[in-house]
Amino acid sequence: MGNGLDGEVGGFLLDTHAFLWAAYESGIVKLGARARAVIEDPDALLYLSSISVYEIANKHRLGKIPEYASIAENLIATIKQLGAEELPVNFGHAYAAANFDWGNRDPFDRMIAAQACAEGLVLISADAAFAGLRRVEVLW
Repeated sequence: MGNGLDGEVGGFLLDTHAFLWAAYESGIVKLGARARAVIEDPDALLYLSSISVYEIANKHRLGKIPEYASIAENLIATIKQLGAEELPVNFGHAYAAANFDWGNRDPFDRMIAAQACAEGLVLISADAAFAGLRRVEVLW
């Protein structure tokens, strides 16, 4: 895959809001205790989907997340500072996201869930929408 993921490597995929809260100084308190412990663990393998980068940059452009403007304007540096690795979208992720038997129609959620499932990553998210998806382990 080019990023070190082969299905056997464990790790954690940050949902978009989890990344924003972890990167935002006052947002860290919004994280669940288990999620915060993983994010603050220097040995944890953290990943952020390229879909999340698009979602953040697009919402910033549209003025929907003004409280996260400093993060959005310095997004790549913030990702690196947090220690997260890039998880690019590949054909398999896109195909799986389109074909998930799951009622959630949010394309960002579907893609992130497909990536977590395909790569064997635990999804860090407070989003209740993922609770109905049995094939993805969620941590909060």
